[in-house]
Amino acid sequence: MRIGAQGSQGGDPAAEPERILGIDPGTVATGWGVVEMVGGSLVHCAHGTISSSPSLAQAGRLQRIHQGLLEVIKRHAPAGASLERVFFARNAQSALKLGQARGIALLAAAESGIPVHEYASAEIKLSVVGYGQASKEQVQKMVASLLGLPEPIPADAADALAAAICYLHQRAFHARVQGALPAPGREARR
Repeated sequence: MRIGAQGSQGGDPAAEPERILGIDPGTVATGWGVVEMVGGSLVHCAHGTISSSPSLAQAGRLQRIHQGLLEVIKRHAPAGASLERVFFARNAQSALKLGQARGIALLAAAESGIPVHEYASAEIKLSVVGYGQASKEQVQKMVASLLGLPEPIPADAADALAAAICYLHQRAFHARVQGALPAPGREARR
């Protein structure tokens, strides 16, 4: 497992930062990335991959993913996890293995007591790139740009960071909407 750590604190000190773990499940390589929103700015905390050999039995791969994610959660103490919602694959065998890896990611989050936020692939790409059909390369480049990271970021880690960014962007948007609404019992000015 590779763990990178870079980023600087900045922004509004009154705003409470929220740290989110993004996960891109896979049985050969599971990407992960930790991002915070500090005063309206995205801050990269760390990212990496949990890799296992294709020659390792499926049960062993899943165990490695589980242990790796528990270690990442313990080390970085995220407030929640974000990952891509289930999608339909053409290959049933691949879909089954991906489903198992997703289940392990959900289990690690549940065992750690952190909530899970799930988004459609197009929703994540739209939030990060501005285009729901963006390519993996476009996601990698935009994640690097948003977080001030040197390229290249491994695709699995970039997808995980994108999932975390999607949650943080949506949280910030909903907070702005709530702030614009009139207080209960008061009517909006016209």
